[in-house]
Amino acid sequence: MSPVSAAPSSASTSLSRARSLIPPAPPLSRYLSSRADDAVAAKIAVKVADLYSCVPPPSSEPSSETPPESAEASTPPEPASLGETSETVAAALSTAAKKRGRDGDAVSQQLALVTKSPAAAASTAITLKGKAAFTAPTPQWHAPWKLKAVVSGHLGWVRSIAVDPLNQFVVTGSSDRTIKIWDLPKLCTADQGALKLTLTGHINAVRGLAVSDRHPYMFSAGEDKMVKCWDLETNKIIRDYHGHLSGVFTLALHPTLDILITGGRDSVARVWDMRTKNQIHCLSGHEGAIGAIQTATTDPQIVTGSYDSTVKLWDLAAGKVMTTLTHHKKSIRAITKHPTENSFVTAAADNIKKWQCRDGRFIHNFRGHNSVLNSASCNADGVLVTGGDDGTMRFWDYKTGYNFQSTRATAQPGSLDAENGIYATAFDVTGTRFITAEADKTIKIWSEDANAVEEEHPIDMKAWRKACLLEERGRY
Repeated sequence: MSPVSAAPSSASTSLSRARSLIPPAPPLSRYLSSRADDAVAAKIAVKVADLYSCVPPPSSEPSSETPPESAEASTPPEPASLGETSETVAAALSTAAKKRGRDGDAVSQQLALVTKSPAAAASTAITLKGKAAFTAPTPQWHAPWKLKAVVSGHLGWVRSIAVDPLNQFVVTGSSDRTIKIWDLPKLCTADQGALKLTLTGHINAVRGLAVSDRHPYMFSAGEDKMVKCWDLETNKIIRDYHGHLSGVFTLALHPTLDILITGGRDSVARVWDMRTKNQIHCLSGHEGAIGAIQTATTDPQIVTGSYDSTVKLWDLAAGKVMTTLTHHKKSIRAITKHPTENSFVTAAADNIKKWQCRDGRFIHNFRGHNSVLNSASCNADGVLVTGGDDGTMRFWDYKTGYNFQSTRATAQPGSLDAENGIYATAFDVTGTRFITAEADKTIKIWSEDANAVEEEHPIDMKAWRKACLLEERGRY
């Protein structure tokens, strides 16, 4: 036998000897715990989604332009095998999760990508990759609002407004240093006897008003650094809250506690015990005047908007900032909260923004105003109204941000054309009447058009989709 032919046999003999010396390896399953099974199943699921996400959905009918043979040839091979494999993988992962004490249904929902048909899997994968077509939310239809009454009585700009929680009267404050109390039913009909009372006590413009829903008290704040508590049974001042170093621009009452919050030009929000007149907290941190304050029963219980273009969410118990929102670029002069939803809106000259109360997460913008915004109000039907310095007033669908009506205030005879700004707005308790305080020294009352129908005032979906698409592109 030649040396060349003997080489293979000697190599095989050496290999046989080596195998006899090394014992056979145990099966791989011996080393795989339930955790390893879980990981292997998840790895297979991800690979299946990655490999088959680009497979186009199979057509149910062959195209008329393509012969039947080519239509059959273009169908993805064995679509059922992918579905069966996906279901098997998902079932295995769900079983492994249950063994380890986790929710198998939640795991199965996370693996919806592989448990669906190939077409659905491809569609879902494209959605996860951010390549799906943008879909605009459908706005809720609202009837247009009409001007019902115009009432005069103040001798200066009407700067603040508040509605009685029992819906019986309305309080207005003006730069003529007076506070006027109006009978709400008569005010809505422009009755001559609508004015019930005029209160004097401030020596400068009255910028903030609030009526308590638990006590017969009304609170007022002015540019004279004064914060006053009025007893509505005797129509007299019973308390003064001293501490602000400059003009006070806004105030708010806590919904459930006997606490008053005020803010102004000295860049701090002061928390007062309304009964003892003691200052509980001095909330400092803003670098500009505080223009708006909103309160809530749950954290954050205090939200402040400032001329430094920031919004701060405060922890009332600790007296410290929870979150600072820096999305705005202009001064914030108005904040309003939805009566039932856990969200709020901030209004500034650059934008109107909607936020989630719990953590201050940004939701969406309301675009359209091109002026300084002084007021924002919302009712339980989801109608948001904002008013600006140039007299523009816009009505929005609160949920989607759709602007369903725009109007401009007209200055009354005897006033300058430029005196058509809107300084304060408020809905009554029912949300069916809307009151504005304006620079032409008048108070205007608006209400929904009861005869309006959707066919006559339809939603402009074409323009709305275009606006939503621009908004979505602007985010990225």
